[in-house]
Amino acid sequence: MKTIKILFGFVFVLGLASCTSDFVEINKNPNAITPEEASAKYFVTNPQYKLYAPDRYPYWRAHLIHVDRYAGAFTFGMSGCWWNDGLGYTYSSGYTSDTWNFLEGYFGNVNNFMGLTDTGGDFENPLMYATGQIIKGLYYQMFTDVFGMIPFSEAGDPDILLPKFDDQNEIYQGIIDMLDVAMTTIGDNTATGDGVNDLGENDLYCGGDLQQWKKMANTLKLRMALRAYGAPNATWADDAINQALAADLLDSDVLLEKDAEISQWGSGAYGDVWYGFGGLGSKWNVGKTMIDYLRDNDDPRLDKYAKIAAGGQFSFTRPKELDNLDGFTHFWKRVQFVYDALADADDGSNDITLVNQGDTLAIITVPEEKYYIGQPSRVNSKTMSLLKNDFFSEPAEWIIQEKNQGSPIFPEIIITAAESYFLQAEAALLGFGTGNANQLYQDGIDAAMELWGTAPDAGFQSSGMWTLTGTQEEQLEQIMVQRWIALYTDGFEGWSVVRKSGYPAMLAADIPDIDIQANGEVGLDAGYPMRLHYGSAPQNNNLDNYTAAVAAQGADHQGTLLWWAKSAVK
Repeated sequence: MKTIKILFGFVFVLGLASCTSDFVEINKNPNAITPEEASAKYFVTNPQYKLYAPDRYPYWRAHLIHVDRYAGAFTFGMSGCWWNDGLGYTYSSGYTSDTWNFLEGYFGNVNNFMGLTDTGGDFENPLMYATGQIIKGLYYQMFTDVFGMIPFSEAGDPDILLPKFDDQNEIYQGIIDMLDVAMTTIGDNTATGDGVNDLGENDLYCGGDLQQWKKMANTLKLRMALRAYGAPNATWADDAINQALAADLLDSDVLLEKDAEISQWGSGAYGDVWYGFGGLGSKWNVGKTMIDYLRDNDDPRLDKYAKIAAGGQFSFTRPKELDNLDGFTHFWKRVQFVYDALADADDGSNDITLVNQGDTLAIITVPEEKYYIGQPSRVNSKTMSLLKNDFFSEPAEWIIQEKNQGSPIFPEIIITAAESYFLQAEAALLGFGTGNANQLYQDGIDAAMELWGTAPDAGFQSSGMWTLTGTQEEQLEQIMVQRWIALYTDGFEGWSVVRKSGYPAMLAADIPDIDIQANGEVGLDAGYPMRLHYGSAPQNNNLDNYTAAVAAQGADHQGTLLWWAKSAVK
């Protein structure tokens, strides 16, 4: 990819009086910018990559500890890991606050670009401003879907130092209104201007193509309207769905190509954690639910998503402290849990085996380099010693590729054509528009597999996943599961799909056996996480509005339902 260059320092251009702001330019020496070349296009890349490819701290603490694992993409806590897989399901003020700080702190990135391009701004350009509105819509949808009520209507107002937290219904409507204004502004335009007024290659999302921006905005509108559909007081969603279906939607992917050279402290990637932390301690595996769906349905993406498990034979001795009857029972219960999870991958050869020698020794054997096996989620510290890393499938190298090695890294997903088709299929199934749900569903699968360099083959097409069948609810489950699979590596959206639809059911119903799996924070009732706890910053800096938000939304813990979540939908 084109290397992203970041300049830290002072920029003196046009009416910018000593503006100290990081900005990004591609394949150009930023120190050589002349007044004639000065443009807001040099400020658009920062808000783009900072939202989807932030530095390593958010990648570790927001993505891997929280959303990627709630989404069922990844899991850690195998033997030798620094933490059990309960990390993130139990409230940690440090990790949660870092997630809040990442999302709250991002606001200035997009607000700066919009200020420069707004009426009266140093680089006034309504078309560039419209792209800023769409970025802002992407941002706020991500932010509110993690925490629920957040500052929105008063955020950025220089006269309001302590903004109120708006409810999600109002935030969703406000975002869609903003997207509608942006799409109207874009109209039939294809570029933001000529020469330095054209975003061009500095636009990391759409390459300066305004019609692609417009399609992305409309697809985001459809995503949000369908998520709101059926939620309390969301009668507006029906009109928004119909409006989105009547306009152009994405038919090609919007991705953020990864920069393989930029420092992890400028823009992160999974490989920064995978290789940067050292040893087995911080590594992770692909989740069992994901692997099971891919493997059991002959999905050709399996080897694109994951590696074959190394396999091997491992012995487990019952610890002396478990010599009492209760401990004896719990040890063998955990052994059986691990073996059952492994045996699900057996192809009928019966070569994944468990042998008990007496009442103190268990031997589990998995053939070497034969099976794709996902690791169960949320296994606690008492069970993790039985989770040998060689039992399970690690992510494919394309995903965890180390930087500066000359190899490509899988791009960040913004919104894909696959999601666009799956959204349209869902809408058709619910009775909106004139599209054929099954055709749109299959178009979604085609597009999802194309992104990974493959296509539906005969094995997949005969698996039962290729064609919508059954009741409306059963067909909805198929659509949601395929949409969830297609969102692999986009934990924010993958988690939202599960919370809204309840699918995959195995993941959504992850009520742990506390002898084996990690319990959640108090109030979660050991169920599936529905939101993140607010960070400490709003409690310290905006206590009255934080308190009002908790009173309106519900207790500040992971079990409180968001406005649109499945159990809240009437």
